[in-house]
Order: sequence, then C-alpha cells, then structure tokens
Amino acid sequence: MTPKKTPLYDEHVKLGGNIVDYAGWLLPVQYKGLIPEHEAVRNGVGIFDVSHMGEITVKGKDATAFVDYLMTNDISRLEDNQIIYTFMCYPHGGVVDDLLVYRFDKEYLYLVVNAANTDKDYAWIVDHKGDFDVEIENISDSVGEVAIQGPMAQKTLQKLTDFDLDKVKFFRLQRDVLIDGVKCMISRTGYTGEDGFEVYADREGIVKVWNSVLEAGKGFGILPAGLGCRDTLRFEASLPLYGHEIGEEITPLEGGFKFFVKLDKAVDFIGKEALNKQWSNGLKRKLAGFELIERGIAREGMEIQKDGASIGHVTTGYMSPTLKKTIGNALLTPEFTDIGTEIDVIIRNKPVKAKVISKKFLNKK
Repeated sequence: MTPKKTPLYDEHVKLGGNIVDYAGWLLPVQYKGLIPEHEAVRNGVGIFDVSHMGEITVKGKDATAFVDYLMTNDISRLEDNQIIYTFMCYPHGGVVDDLLVYRFDKEYLYLVVNAANTDKDYAWIVDHKGDFDVEIENISDSVGEVAIQGPMAQKTLQKLTDFDLDKVKFFRLQRDVLIDGVKCMISRTGYTGEDGFEVYADREGIVKVWNSVLEAGKGFGILPAGLGCRDTLRFEASLPLYGHEIGEEITPLEGGFKFFVKLDKAVDFIGKEALNKQWSNGLKRKLAGFELIERGIAREGMEIQKDGASIGHVTTGYMSPTLKKTIGNALLTPEFTDIGTEIDVIIRNKPVKAKVISKKFLNKK
C-alpha cells in the first residue's frame, strides 16, 4: 500500500527532513538530528507534525454513555472542554488503543487515536455501537494537527493569537481560536513531558499554522522535531507507546497505568471483568524501569535474565539524551521489579548488568 502524506509533507522536504514510512505515513524521523531536536523541546520549543493521528467523532444522545462503555477511564465525570487520557480494551483486558477523549459537550465527543490503529479503532467502535443512540464518524482525512512543545511553547504560540492562552489549563481545550488568522482547536496536551499545545485545523490551515509557529519561535530557538525525538521525549517522560508498554497482549495494569483504569466505575466497560480478575489475582508481570550498569544499549525485545533464568523483556531502551545514560523499560516477573534489583540484559548473546530504577526517569515536579 502506498504510504500517505500529511498536509505538511512538502514542508518537511523543504526543511531537509529525513523522511521514513511510519505506520503507513511519510514522516520525518529527524531534521537537524535527534539530540538537538530533543534538547530544543526540553529547554526551549519544538514543533511536531502529528497530522497522522486519527480523529473520530461520536455524537448523539448517548455519546457520553457509549464512550464510557468503551473506555477504562471515567468519561462521565468529564466537563465541557475537558480532555481525559484512557484505554480502550478488548474483553480479555488487552489494549485496543490508548487515546485522548475530548468532550465538547455531553452529546459530542472527539477521540484522538494512534495513527497505526485508526482504522482498527473505528471498526471496533462501530462494531460495539449496539443500541446506543450515536453517530460515529472517522474525520481523520480532513484534520491536520501540530504539537508545539517545550517551556517556550506558550510564549511562541501567544505571539500568533489574541486569545489568552493562560485560560487553557492542562488537559483542557478551546475551539475556534484564531492562530494567525486560521480557525483552530487548541488543547494543552502533548506527548513529551513538557508544557505545550496541540493545534488542530483543516488541511490547508495547518500548513499556515506550521510556518507561522516556526517564524514566531525563532527568538526561542525553535526547531522542527521528528519522530525520533518524539519517542525519546515520551519515553523519558514515562509515557507508553502502543505495542511496547501496552498492547493487545499487555494490559494497562501490567503496564503500570492503573490510575487510568477505573475498576470501580459504576457502569460496565469492555474488559472490566478481565481486568478486575487480573488485579485481584495478582499481576504475573509488571513494567519496571532499569539502568545499564555496564556499557551497551538496551533495545526493544531483548531478553532480561536473573541468575541465567529468563524473567522478561525490554519494551523500550535508549541512551537518554537528557540523563546521558542508558535506561529502559522492561516487562518483568513482579518479584524482580523492586528498585535496586540487579538484572542482566542479553545484548548480542551476552549478559550486560543493569539495575531496576524508578520509571519516573525525569523526576519532574
């Protein structure tokens, strides 16, 4: 299948982006390089093209009840213009996807899902409509999205709008904001562990927003940022990536994300019974952070051993650009997840010493 292009594809080419096929989309893995882009976001501001993300709307009398039935988090407690992070699970407790639910009002919800899962998610949602009075639409092809992230994100974006961005609190949204004359929806959300905004517009408008933000951020050292540092940033911030820390065979409880799974939610949700059973019976594996003590780079899928016996595998591993050391996440047998436990990561068929550390790698306030 021919990879898709986002509305910003030509801009990436002009900027010298190293374009790769990611989840069926042609996107830049980097421009200047992973490290400078990562550091720009941590210390100043960067902008990402995230137009490949999927957008699905649910409208109608039962919109909130229906989405609450699909999700592990409590959708019923959302206020208008509020956003919540949640999982959508299979009956056995594995994850269909992790996503954001934006509430415009009780009868109009907007779901932002992972690019690789958009078609699967849409089909899953439609298949479970049942008798709920809702209309479901996949509007992904008409929406462009950029993420402006970093300590200088607000100062950069504020130069382009008369709307006071202080009014948009964390995990809140504002519709119909003019960004350099383009009508946008903005939300104070992101995938980096830094303050920032995600901006949604139509396909034509998002190109203008992208170029205007790059111009507005020049005084703050803004860089366009690629997929490479999007992954290192999210990883350092302890945010999961579908297929790594969570997935069809990795439940949110095993991934350490119980906060977003409301097992005591008053209403039923898909996967509730299986997840309750898993929690009450005790987890057979848990996600843990680790740091290599000896030289090497831990990569996804590498086996982890203790005293020669297999106890799990690496889900993500990097030389952390911020911490300047090799760290990773691993799915391990629970008895080996205590902080300080020494383990071996099998790199090129050799055991390399590591120790379990907190998954909160950055220790941000």
